[in-house]
Amino acid sequence: VQLQASGGGLVQPGGSLRLSCAASGTIFSMNSLAWYRQAPGKQRELVAIIGTGESVNYADSVNGRFTISRDNAPNTVYLQMDSLKPEDTAVYYCNARGKMYPKYRDFDSWGQGTQVTVSS
Repeated sequence: VQLQASGGGLVQPGGSLRLSCAASGTIFSMNSLAWYRQAPGKQRELVAIIGTGESVNYADSVNGRFTISRDNAPNTVYLQMDSLKPEDTAVYYCNARGKMYPKYRDFDSWGQGTQVTVSS
């Protein structure tokens, strides 16, 4: 399964960006879609995740400012980021987990990362 992320860029504090990530391949089922981020010198951290039944969870640092959503056809996940802060600056990665054909084997795939920079 391949993931293609897009939508990063430079934005001023208080601004908004929308990230997209499209999954392609022989997908049987998608268990979860998520966004992670990694700032320079820091470990990669979970930002938001959406699972089966549309359950969602957010990191405390983005709760109330970011919104994760998905389209099942095609398999695309979005991250709407509002009220951005300089500390949101990072490379953002999308992640997908589920089962794929043939034989319904598990997959755990990552996108290539997209840079988000929040600066005046």
